[in-house]
Amino acid sequence: MQKKSRSTPQIGFVSLGCPKATVDAEHILTQLRAEGYETAKSYQDADLVIVNTCGFIDAAVQESLDAIGEALAENGKVIVTGCLGARKEADGSDFILKAHPKVLAVTGPDSLAAVMDAVHQHVPKPHEPFIDLVPPQGIKLTPKHYAYLKISEGCNHGCTFCIIPSMRGDLVSYPIGNVMSEAEKLFRAGVKELLVISQDTGAYGIDVKARTGFWGGKPLKTDVTTLVSALGELAAQFGAWVRLHYVYPYPHIDRIIPLMAEGKILPYLDVPLQHAHPDVLRRMKRPASGERNIERIQAWRAICPEITIRSTFITGFPGETEEEFEYLLDFIREAQIDRLGCFPYSPVEGAAANALPNPVPEEVREERRARLMLLQEEISAQRLQAKVGKTVRVLIDEVARTGAATGRSSADAPEIDGVVHIARPFDPRIRLEVGNFVDVVVKRADTHDLWGEITE
Repeated sequence: MQKKSRSTPQIGFVSLGCPKATVDAEHILTQLRAEGYETAKSYQDADLVIVNTCGFIDAAVQESLDAIGEALAENGKVIVTGCLGARKEADGSDFILKAHPKVLAVTGPDSLAAVMDAVHQHVPKPHEPFIDLVPPQGIKLTPKHYAYLKISEGCNHGCTFCIIPSMRGDLVSYPIGNVMSEAEKLFRAGVKELLVISQDTGAYGIDVKARTGFWGGKPLKTDVTTLVSALGELAAQFGAWVRLHYVYPYPHIDRIIPLMAEGKILPYLDVPLQHAHPDVLRRMKRPASGERNIERIQAWRAICPEITIRSTFITGFPGETEEEFEYLLDFIREAQIDRLGCFPYSPVEGAAANALPNPVPEEVREERRARLMLLQEEISAQRLQAKVGKTVRVLIDEVARTGAATGRSSADAPEIDGVVHIARPFDPRIRLEVGNFVDVVVKRADTHDLWGEITE
C-alpha cells in the first residue's frame, strides 16, 4: 500500500487485553515518542502497525488474530507483541506466523527492546531522541486523571486453567525504588488515582526475598505491605487515591487492611478467588479453601467496615458437579461479595485443565454463570441500596454538556465496576470538572450504579 511522503514516520498501534498489556503498550508508545516517531491516526497514515495481543482465553485469541488480520489487510506492515506472541504450536513453531505468515516480527509480552528493534529494522529512526518529545510520565492510554502502575511481571502459580506463566514467565518483582519513582512521576503529572497491578500483586517481593531497595535516600523492603504503605504516603501528598488489583488472599495481606481503615489507600481489594468448593480449588491448583476465605473476608470487614471486595469466579470448571456449584452459590450468599465478575470455563490451548475428566457441557457452564450472576445482582442491589442517604467521595470521569457528570467512588474501579451519576449542581456557579473529587449524597441505587447530588 502506497504511503504518503512525510518527514516524520508514523506508527499505528492497536492494544488489546488486560491492564498489564496496557502498561506494556504505554512503555512502547513512550519509547516511540522519545525516538521521534509519531502515532498514526489510521491504518492508511501508518508506516507500520504494532498489534499488542492477548492470549488468555479463546475469545481473546480470536480477537487478537482478527486484529492482526485487519491490520495486515489495511496496512500490510505489522509487528505483533503481547501474550499471544509467546504462544507456540505443539511442534515449536510460531502460533502467530502460522495464522498470519506475512507478519514482519513477533515478540512476547514485556518485550520493549525486541519491539523497538523490529520497528528500527522496518521503519528507521527519524533522528536521535530528544527528551522534550516525551512528557515526564510517558505516553498513557488512560485518561490523564488515572493510571496503572505495574509492579511485577510473571507469576509463580500453576493454576490449571491458566497459561499466563508460560507466556509471561515466573514472578519478577520490579525494584521498589523504580516503582516508587514511576508513581511519583504519575502523581506529579496530575494522576489522581493509581491502580496497582501485576499478575499476582500480593506476591510482590517474594522472588527477591524482600531485599532492601532505596527510594528518596531511604531504605525500603521489597514486599507488598511496605510498597503499599509507601504509595499511600506518597499519594497523600498529592491528594490522590491508590487502588489494589489482583491480590491473592495470602495471610500477609491481612496487614494491608489496617492501611485501608486508616485511609492511606482505598478500602478496595480485588481478590480473584475463582471458586469456593475445596475439590474444585484443588483441581484448579488454587491453594485455598472457601471456609478460610469466608473467615478472612469477615476479619477484613471487622477491621475496615467500608472495604469493597471484588472477585472473579469460574463456572463449569471440568468435573464441577451441581453440588459443587451449589456450594459456590452458598459461598456467594455468605461472603456478600460487593463486585463480582463470572466467566464460564473456557478451554485454552495448553492449559492443564483441558486434560481433566468429566468436562462440563458448554450450555451448563453458561447456565450456571447466569444463575450465579442473577444471585449476585440481588446481593449487589441490596449492598448499594444501603448507601442511599450516605455521602461518598467521587472522582469525576466525565462531564456532560448539561453540567451533569459521571464518576467513581472508592468502590468502583474504572471500566469493570459501577459508576456514580451526579446531577447538575443547583448552583450555576459550580462546575464539575474531570479529574476533580467531589462529595456526593446518594439519592438512589440500582444493581450496579448510584445516583446522587453534590454537597454544596
